[in-house]
Amino acid sequence: MKRIAILATNGFEESELKSPKEAMENAGFKVEIVSPENGEIKGWANGNWSNTYNVDKKLTDVKAEEYNALVLPGGVINPDKLRRNGDALVFVRDFFKEKKPVAAICHAPQILISAEVVKGRKMTSFNSIKDDLINAGANWVDQEVVVDEGFVTSRNPNDLPAFNSKLIEEIKEGKHEEQHA
Repeated sequence: MKRIAILATNGFEESELKSPKEAMENAGFKVEIVSPENGEIKGWANGNWSNTYNVDKKLTDVKAEEYNALVLPGGVINPDKLRRNGDALVFVRDFFKEKKPVAAICHAPQILISAEVVKGRKMTSFNSIKDDLINAGANWVDQEVVVDEGFVTSRNPNDLPAFNSKLIEEIKEGKHEEQHA
């Protein structure tokens, strides 16, 4: 059974965690929420704090090699916290080194900028971080979902159906030899 990590902390966009998690579980994958915190983390929806989600694994207790893929939900607060966490950056970078699928939506690519894994990659994001990605060397495009050798990105919650579909497809394909940082 494929095991998938969703890396998140307080302030993640709720739909961008909940929707891919449900889609991956429906596809038969074991999905675990990994966070710098133990216990619970709180989502964000419609401009307010929303539901809490149980953390399955503490970030410092896991390694990328234990998972088949990584999903990064967005939100404004969540990526800003994670991009300043050295353990999170190492965890993210290791998925690229191991050539495993990585999926990021909305503002989550900010984490990937700080992990220095976007240079030369075709990708999309929430439009407010387009310049940040271009400045970090990414080939930014305005599309519902972009797949670049096992690397899946989307713009916002409206893109979730396409994001989830491509994410599941890439996980089923497994490692991508062209996946790189």
